Order: sequence, then structure tokens, then C-alpha cells
Amino acid sequence: MARTTYSPEFKAKVILEVLQGDRSIDEVAHDYSVSPNRNWKKEFIANASNAFDNSKFAKEARRKEDALEKEKNQMLKTIGQLTLERDFLQDCFRRTGRPVPQIDPKGQ
Repeated sequence: MARTTYSPEFKAKVILEVLQGDRSIDEVAHDYSVSPNRNWKKEFIANASNAFDNSKFAKEARRKEDALEKEKNQMLKTIGQLTLERDFLQDCFRRTGRPVPQIDPKGQ
């Protein structure tokens, strides 16, 4: 039998219901069809301080944002270079009096 993998959002939702204290772990687990002996509560509590460690998350978000910005700039640079090359080649064809080849954008 394959083991089910749950998203972090789902796990947090289940654990928050348990932590509210209105119902037992067994009741909440039964409602969500999960095993009541999971270590999600321990993991959640052990990592709860990370929710308030803004610097860690902010640095990670900034790092990802910088990487995406760098990738975007590289793509724009490549697009610009390809546009210049295309325009140059089209001009060469026109000067020789030959028709400019049309490329099918779908690659067919």
C-alpha cells in the first residue's frame, strides 16, 4: 500500500484544530482520515519559533527573488541579442534582393 503524502498546509490545518483543544487528537484524525499517532504536532511545536523568525524567511525570499530577477535579466539580454541578429539577417536578405525566409513559430 502506497504511503500518502500530505501538504504542509493540510498538516498545519489538522494540527491547529488539535491545538484549539475542542476535540481530541483521535477525533480530529478520524475527521481527516489520518492516523492519530503522527508526529505532526511535535514537529509543529518544535518549529513554531520559525514563524516569528522573519529574518530567516525574508533572507530566503530575497535570495529567491534575486535569483529570479537575475534569470529574467539574462532572458531579456538573450531576447535582445536574438532580435538584433534576426534584424541583421533580414536586412542582409533584403539587400541581396532575396525573399526573407519565414519561420513557422510552431516549428512545423
